[in-house]
Amino acid sequence: MALCVELRHNTVVKMTGANPAGDDARTRDLVARSILENGPSTAAVLGERLGLTAAGIRRHLDLLVADGVVEARDPRSSSIRGRGRPSKVFVMSDQGREQFEHSYDDLAVAALKFMSAQSGAHLVDGFAQSRADDIERQAQKFISKSSGKVEALADFLTDQGYAASVHDKPMGQELCQHHCPIAHVASEFPQLCEAETEALSKLLGTHVQRLATIAHGDGVCTTFIPKTHTTTRKVRA
Repeated sequence: MALCVELRHNTVVKMTGANPAGDDARTRDLVARSILENGPSTAAVLGERLGLTAAGIRRHLDLLVADGVVEARDPRSSSIRGRGRPSKVFVMSDQGREQFEHSYDDLAVAALKFMSAQSGAHLVDGFAQSRADDIERQAQKFISKSSGKVEALADFLTDQGYAASVHDKPMGQELCQHHCPIAHVASEFPQLCEAETEALSKLLGTHVQRLATIAHGDGVCTTFIPKTHTTTRKVRA
């Protein structure tokens, strides 16, 4: 990636809410960061990812939920497999996102500002396009094997830390990204959002419209995708 500035998974965790002691605080930060960067996760997945016991991970999750840092939700119906009661998934709340400091984001903004001042704004545009091209290239491989492009794209974005979901609407679908790893940077350089939106349009083969972005102060990045024969999935009566 150009500039040697990594704009993904760039959150420095420093919770400003409760102040538990020592290792518990650090572990809780790791749990919250894992949800923030990887999107909705079950307790089992988090435990495996962080090497924590079932009892340990649930204790930390209970405290994070009580503090309002994360929320427990029912899984999407498409992700439920097998018998038995489906496991809850844990997602970062708006309050939780606000409790994270983005020091690396500040560094990325400073680097882009320096580049723009020294070499011209066109290089920032080029960087935004390069990043969008990279997203498009990776996502294309991910969704090429699926008949439901929008849902597959949401799964890809979730894997990239965007915590994405899809909602059917009368005239199409809304792709919602509940977290943006580069929100602070994109608020300074909207070219990043514009290039990313264009990449989504190319991936889905149709015009899409950004209705809201976290970078501009909205709670969720929302992209409207109109109905087409390639993006609409069948809905059971």
